[in-house]
Amino acid sequence: MFELSKQFRFEAAHTLNRAPETEEVESSRRIHGHSYRAEVTVRGEPDPETGMIIDLTLFERAMQEARDGLDHRFLDEVPDLGPATMENLALWIWRKLEPRCPGLAAVTVHRDSNGEKCTYYGGRA
Repeated sequence: MFELSKQFRFEAAHTLNRAPETEEVESSRRIHGHSYRAEVTVRGEPDPETGMIIDLTLFERAMQEARDGLDHRFLDEVPDLGPATMENLALWIWRKLEPRCPGLAAVTVHRDSNGEKCTYYGGRA
C-alpha cells in the first residue's frame, strides 16, 4: 500500500461568528484573512501498467479546480462551504476531489502562521 500527497496554497478572507465568551470575538466577526495550505493524500496500489497510484497530471488538475474555488475568495460566499472553519474547508475540498481522485484518503488544511491543522479522512458527509 502506498500513499501519495500533494499540496496547494490559497489565500482567502472570511468572517466567523463565535460564542460571546470566546476571546477576540469582535475581530473574528470582522472580515479578516488567512494563508492556507491544503495537503491531499491518495492511498492505493500502483497500476501495474503505469506504476502510479494516480496520474500526477490528473491529480494536479483536480486540485487546481479546488484551489480556484477558494483562492482569493471571500469564503462566506463560497457555495456549499458553510462557516469558514478549517473543518469545513477540509470537507469542501474532499467533496470537490472525491469524484476525480480514486483512493482519496485524507485532506488536511493548515494555517501555518498559527501552527494549526485539521484533517478529514472521509466517511459519510
